[in-house]
Amino acid sequence: MDFLWSLFSLRRRYRHYARLDTYGVCVSFKHCAVAPQGHDWVEITEANLTWLHQPLPASARITPRARAITARQLLSI
Repeated sequence: MDFLWSLFSLRRRYRHYARLDTYGVCVSFKHCAVAPQGHDWVEITEANLTWLHQPLPASARITPRARAITARQLLSI
């Protein structure tokens, strides 16, 4: 029964963020569930240490997308 409840429970997904300076160079990484405050953080696919103190590759960035509908929202419709 716990398995069924786990299908409908909210899960916190941790995402990767990189902090960029004014020149687009990666200064630090952060792994959290909520987007960090500030305009200099961008969401990335992974925290790759070779990007530290280097310009962030364009392929590393995740473009913002609309939130997916959850199972709980489907059941409430």
